[in-house]
Amino acid sequence: MEGRWTSRAMDSPLFLLEQTKFHGLRQVFSQHLSCPRRAFWLLAFLGSLALLFTWSSNRIRYLLSWPVHTKVHLLYTHNLTFPAVTLCNNNLLLLRRMSRADLHLAGYWLGLLNKNLHPVPAMRALLRDPRWLWLGNLLNFSHYLPPLTPQEQSTRRLLDKLGHQLEEMLLSCRFQGERCGPHNFTTVFTRYGKCYTFNSGQQNKPPLITIKGGTGNGLEIMLDIQQDEYLPVWGETDETSFEAGIKVQIHSQDEPPFIDQLGFGVAPGFQTFVSCQEQRLIYLPPPWGDCKSVAKEYDFYDTYSITACRIDCETRYLVENCNCRMVHMPGDAPYCTPEQYKECADPALDFLVERDSDYCMCVMPCNVTRYGKELSMVKIPSKASAKYLAKKYNKSEQYIAENILVLDIFFEALNYETIEQKKAYEVAGLLGDIGGQMGLFIGASILTVLELFDYAYEVIKFRLCRRGKCQKKHTGNNSDKGVALSLDDVKRHNPCENIRGHPAGMTYAANILPHHPARGTFEDFTC
Repeated sequence: MEGRWTSRAMDSPLFLLEQTKFHGLRQVFSQHLSCPRRAFWLLAFLGSLALLFTWSSNRIRYLLSWPVHTKVHLLYTHNLTFPAVTLCNNNLLLLRRMSRADLHLAGYWLGLLNKNLHPVPAMRALLRDPRWLWLGNLLNFSHYLPPLTPQEQSTRRLLDKLGHQLEEMLLSCRFQGERCGPHNFTTVFTRYGKCYTFNSGQQNKPPLITIKGGTGNGLEIMLDIQQDEYLPVWGETDETSFEAGIKVQIHSQDEPPFIDQLGFGVAPGFQTFVSCQEQRLIYLPPPWGDCKSVAKEYDFYDTYSITACRIDCETRYLVENCNCRMVHMPGDAPYCTPEQYKECADPALDFLVERDSDYCMCVMPCNVTRYGKELSMVKIPSKASAKYLAKKYNKSEQYIAENILVLDIFFEALNYETIEQKKAYEVAGLLGDIGGQMGLFIGASILTVLELFDYAYEVIKFRLCRRGKCQKKHTGNNSDKGVALSLDDVKRHNPCENIRGHPAGMTYAANILPHHPARGTFEDFTC
């Protein structure tokens, strides 16, 4: 038979085992070793094989656990994109600017009136004070006819008109030493009402770049929180605040503000320094991690983020339960009226945030940019500057101490930190480990395994041919190619033994090799 396997190898599997490259297996089936030595090699081979399967299964289980590790790098750069800064006054509406129509619309929502549009009992004693007579007159609705303006439109108008105006709050603004103003801010609505974002990257304005780190190379603003305009607090409601100051959130331009849960407070009477460091987080998708990179199922945001997911989820929850949305929520559903805020929207959203954590399941995005912060503060104004600031802004020293604050946001240095999740073990590592263990324990490789498959293929082919499927082919080939003899056949039929007894020049019949002519003297010489 053609090929490198002989008929003996095809008929006897022991032939392969005697010739195999597997270390130890050849000694087990060797006919030249004694039985004790073969038994020793058998135990050694089986033990090595058991260790191979044990360690290989361990590596496979480790691969299927999808292990990860985290790499942290600190990289320096020549410039950084300055983050978006959103700020909100803790007070929702300016009380002294509210008209009778505004109080009629929002009095019950703000806790000033009951459902019958009468002042709440806690407020009646205050209204007898001469300083609050103006408010008592506004709250008298005995001869009042409400306007015909649709209320769902009035809610947004109310917050826009009576929210704190940046033109009045912003006393000073500088970015990298250059003057800035309200035109550098974008109006945005949150649960705190009317808020403002610096460097939002919207309205065809590219994000600002900073080329230096340290104080004075970022955003520095001075604000008047207008504490005298705060709503009176007669009880605990979602729209009234016990605190005085502003709420601030530092975020990327691709992420909407979620300031009611992610913001930090800045108090009046202090200059607050916020040292930032940009952090770029890279997570792995399933099955190694559980991050998400696309926002296909979200209707209102193109870039996926946890904030976008939460706002989207809260919007859908309110639309399902209250048939309206809050002013800060995206979409085309009608705005909630102040009464719907009081009766449905605020309780439903509080329940969702505090108790129903299973409704809004927002996974981590695969790429996140966040800003680490370190806060420090000093008292403002000092005794030396109090009179100057009071004169400059035409306010009393007490007003300056109770209402003025300074916020300074800057990068600590021109560097950013990357925190990257990487695959700890992959298929290439598994193949390398298994290959090394195969070589260590049984002296095998991929080629050794292929040799077994090659032998199996030749055996199957040989036995199929021997059953008659290839006999016709072999018969045709033999008529053309002659007979192939092995070395043993030639030795058994040695023509030289017969030639030595003949006289020179005598010929004989070459019956050993058919189809060959008789030999002469030259053939005798070669023998």
